[in-house]
Amino acid sequence: MMTRRDFLSQAAVTAAGLVSIPSPAQSAESVKHLAPPQKPVIVTRETGDNTIDEAYKMLLDGADTLDVCNHICMGREDDPNDRSVGYGGLPNEDGIVELDACCMHGPTRTAGSVGAIQNIRHASLVARLIMERSGHVMLTGLGAEHFAVMYGFKREDLLTDDARKMWLLWKESRSSQNFWGPPMSAPGGKDANPAPSLNHSAIPLHPGPKWAELIRARSQQLTAMAADLGIPEHKRATAVNQILWPTTGTIHVSVVNTKGEMSGATSTSGQAFKIAGRLGDSPIIGAGCYTDQDIGSAGATGSGEENMKVSGAHTIVELMRQGMSPKDAGLEALRRIARNYNGDMTKLRYLDMIYYIVRKDGAYADCSLWSTTASGTPKVFVVHNGAKRIENCAFLLTGTTTN
Repeated sequence: MMTRRDFLSQAAVTAAGLVSIPSPAQSAESVKHLAPPQKPVIVTRETGDNTIDEAYKMLLDGADTLDVCNHICMGREDDPNDRSVGYGGLPNEDGIVELDACCMHGPTRTAGSVGAIQNIRHASLVARLIMERSGHVMLTGLGAEHFAVMYGFKREDLLTDDARKMWLLWKESRSSQNFWGPPMSAPGGKDANPAPSLNHSAIPLHPGPKWAELIRARSQQLTAMAADLGIPEHKRATAVNQILWPTTGTIHVSVVNTKGEMSGATSTSGQAFKIAGRLGDSPIIGAGCYTDQDIGSAGATGSGEENMKVSGAHTIVELMRQGMSPKDAGLEALRRIARNYNGDMTKLRYLDMIYYIVRKDGAYADCSLWSTTASGTPKVFVVHNGAKRIENCAFLLTGTTTN
């Protein structure tokens, strides 16, 4: 039985221990002081609108870095032609659009996240609302929707007619290829043989020349089915591509201003045609997004399940803390994904990942698992540090190999 003296003695020892906990600067001696950049930096993906330029002007005018992230995310969430985010995003296998998002605010060292929310367009703002107006970090499903509505968000149907027809095309053309059953990472899981039921796609994201004939035949079949479903001719190619390579797209934004203040935000409708209730990496703090005010900010788009297994964004920031450059840190995180499959190219061809990285001093990088998209075009990203431009991603694997 503990006496009062024993209790006070133990409390004193505990207090002394708390006082002696080293600060991040003390425990990471390899990291030098990172001076803020002379110009703000934004790193994200192509948006096809003016939101990046508008966001940069907001930074120059003194806006909060998270406001800037949200501005870019909202542009994607409002676009009915963006199949990977918000209104117009492709639905789950039940035909329902479910959104995920998260954010981290460097100056206050706070975070918010929302998962599998329905009927609310601006998931990125709901994640921020959870951060600012609750004692939680993450809310999901109906609870998250109710919370958003209580703070004035309006319910709306997020399934556009175009997205609905793409979902019908998927349902009619590939009912046996879905996310049910053991994944390819499991012992005895799905094999990477020709036309496998592998991660619900019969064709790799990075197929190589030997797949050309199968892709051509499948495209012709799907185009005919799209016509029968009433998909307009000028939209059929897009619909077919979404069936061949269902979107894993996302919008991530990482920002640093001239004070060295940083934020990151990620928003997505998730893996197209996923099992209802699935959460990817985008709402997971440390996977789809991570910001450390002392070091940097990182986020991801691509195969969410793979990114969660390596805690990609957090891993990258921690590697930068140890002294790695943004590029080297991003490539190392990609190596860990490849290592999970022992470098087996027959399986890695079904995966994709891009990391968006900004360090506190304004150094930046984008790192892709593959050099090209499924169609063979180079993987690119957008950076704005006074001039907006598109740059090629650094990459781990070359997308033109055949095995």
